[in-house]
Amino acid sequence: MTIMIAGIVLWVGFHLFKRVLPEMRANFGNAGKGLVTVGTLAGLALMIWGYQMADTVAVWYPPGWTTHLNNLLMLAAVFFLGVGHSKGRLRARFRHPMLASVKIWAVAHLLVNGDLAAIVLFGSMLIWAVVEVILINRAEPWVPKTPGDPKRDLVLVGITLGTYAVISGIHIWLGVWPFGGGGA
Repeated sequence: MTIMIAGIVLWVGFHLFKRVLPEMRANFGNAGKGLVTVGTLAGLALMIWGYQMADTVAVWYPPGWTTHLNNLLMLAAVFFLGVGHSKGRLRARFRHPMLASVKIWAVAHLLVNGDLAAIVLFGSMLIWAVVEVILINRAEPWVPKTPGDPKRDLVLVGITLGTYAVISGIHIWLGVWPFGGGGA
């Protein structure tokens, strides 16, 4: 679990760098963007690798129905992630759609994973996203984007469903059946 925790520290540290030490980050200029990208990707890789290697230490046993709630929440998480990149009308209504996506994703995974490594990983990502929103809200006033074409929101729904299907396929390919009731 040490590798996973190191990844979490890198991920959180590099993401919060701009918010906690804005002057230092500004002094790095464009080179800082590359540094943050490399650090963030290294953190992500260590989190995934460390999570896969972590021993299973059961803390609680999620009931079967949480799988269905997880799937519904994951559909919402994928949708909010897409809102963050959308140019439709919905983008103007949400200040932090990508961080909302992370929070929904983390809660969804905490509902269906009762082992210590999952609680540490998904719990830390939830805490990070909450802290990030608080820091952004304190530092900058929100200026809503101009609403875009509502047709783009319909495209977003289609992309969300397609992306959700791909993510489900990847889970199945990795040997994790995401739909409950048995399977792979």
